[in-house]
Amino acid sequence: MTETIPEVPDGPGPVAQFMTAFRDLCEAVRAFPSPVIARMPGWCLGGGLDVAAVCDFRIAAHDARFGMPEVRVGIPSVIHAAMLPRLIGWGRARWLVMTAETIDAKTALAWGLVDVVAPEGGLDVAVEKTVAMLLKCGPQALRLQKELLGRWEELPLTESVNSSIGVFGRSFLTDEPRRLMQGFIGGKR
Repeated sequence: MTETIPEVPDGPGPVAQFMTAFRDLCEAVRAFPSPVIARMPGWCLGGGLDVAAVCDFRIAAHDARFGMPEVRVGIPSVIHAAMLPRLIGWGRARWLVMTAETIDAKTALAWGLVDVVAPEGGLDVAVEKTVAMLLKCGPQALRLQKELLGRWEELPLTESVNSSIGVFGRSFLTDEPRRLMQGFIGGKR
């Protein structure tokens, strides 16, 4: 198994152009400074699951299905499929990308691939409930939290912990902590 994988040159070919553009799209979603919610009403396969994987929250319909079927058509799962081991662990990620099996919403929830499975007819309500929770939070604090989560994905633990101190301090450069703490203590949770 030490055989190297031959690579296609990164030149201007149509495959490289498409995959680069798709990578850039996923990175734009991942780097967006505010929370991003994936609303998943049905089938979410391959590149669609790549996009969902980079979202902050994934909310699925009760009958949604998920998979990475690329190997069935002779190509590997690439780009942000690399997020799957971080979301669901190596074994489950390996299962999805190597067997091309699809899983149902209940399994996706148990695996941590989705955060919420909405009841039948309740997908929009579940999304709106999440939006309402986010709107109760400080917008600056959410942006800082998302920035930290991005760092935590990339950095070793000690660096993650140490980098958090400065971000915490930055939150006090606005009036959000004072204003929102007063509301919290006053019972306006």
